[in-house]
Amino acid sequence: MNVVWITAIGVGGATIFGSCIGFLFKKQSHKFSDVTLSFAAGVMLAAAVLGLILPALEYGGAYGLPVVILGIFTGALCLNLIDKLVPHLHKMMGTDDEEHTNTNLSKVLLFVTAIAIHNLPEGIAAGVGFGSGNTSQALMIAGGIALQNIPEGMVIIAPMLAAGVKPSKTFLCAMITGLVEVAGTFIGYFAVSFSTAILPFALAFAGGTMLYVISDEMIPETHAHGHERSATYALLIGFCVMLISDVLLG
Repeated sequence: MNVVWITAIGVGGATIFGSCIGFLFKKQSHKFSDVTLSFAAGVMLAAAVLGLILPALEYGGAYGLPVVILGIFTGALCLNLIDKLVPHLHKMMGTDDEEHTNTNLSKVLLFVTAIAIHNLPEGIAAGVGFGSGNTSQALMIAGGIALQNIPEGMVIIAPMLAAGVKPSKTFLCAMITGLVEVAGTFIGYFAVSFSTAILPFALAFAGGTMLYVISDEMIPETHAHGHERSATYALLIGFCVMLISDVLLG
């Protein structure tokens, strides 16, 4: 349980850490942010496949394949529904300075709310990973999510400051988005602890949400500024780093 606490704080704290970087580098180059986010996408992709979907197949037994497929699509559809209610990241605002300058406060708050809502299933994915009993695998998943949260925390800061929000309130909003992920981690952990029967579906569901975030949000965002090649190699490096970690940690 102590490991879960540390993981929850680490996953949520990554968003807060990213927001601190956002204060230091209010004007980040597109290439830097694209490569960073792409690397995180590769890490998340490996975590989703190696840490969630493949174990779900193993725990599913005779009905593992249909359960996993159902879980993946259910997770993706849930985030798709959330997207329709509250658009996220690249769908709401770009990263150009002019867009930041002209962003009104209500749109910025909606943007932050969207990030907070999307952080909940990501936190659940981190918590569900511990249901398999494989701590190293669970930490790999959490690490992938945490890496993704750093650039996400960074992009919260500039639009809020440009909209006239005080730095203290801006940091508070960023911290709230991180705390949502902490709550999600415990929801996922206690859900699978309460009933191990739902573990295969829960793992697949979490994997589906991560695949959705990667394909629908992270990759389009990193390919929107003319750095497709750098972004692609960064994604592959991130995936391979997690693959190596998974093999070495067993």
